[in-house]
Amino acid sequence: MLAGVLISSVSFVLLCYWFRYSCLLLLRNRSEQAAGPVDGRFSFVEIRGRLESASDLDPLRRSLERDYRIVTYLLHHAAGLGTQSLEDRLLRLDYKLMRGWYALTRTAAPQQARRALSEMASVVACLAQRMSSAPSIHSQS
Repeated sequence: MLAGVLISSVSFVLLCYWFRYSCLLLLRNRSEQAAGPVDGRFSFVEIRGRLESASDLDPLRRSLERDYRIVTYLLHHAAGLGTQSLEDRLLRLDYKLMRGWYALTRTAAPQQARRALSEMASVVACLAQRMSSAPSIHSQS
């Protein structure tokens, strides 16, 4: 019984480690590949710059939520983008987990909340970059 609990616990910890490492690696690789211009209607670029100086983080979070909803809607409904890749699903799950982490650390640990918002902005940027790099999007405009 004890061995089963121990094995399950270690497996869960390793799964969490793999998930975090994979998400951070995806974010780093996609941010290095991103070279195109970003639509000015999205605010995630501005949010990254304002994270260190902003005293109230909730307006930044609301802007990120709006950007995330728009990007995910466009990814789901744009013709020619096909099904979502495993990487996109991992990033969307990471965004949701960081949203929860932000909610937990918002008042008790503001620096951790800033890091969560920064990672959320990176996820939105990666998803927007994927959307803008799709060949069918450019051929229809």
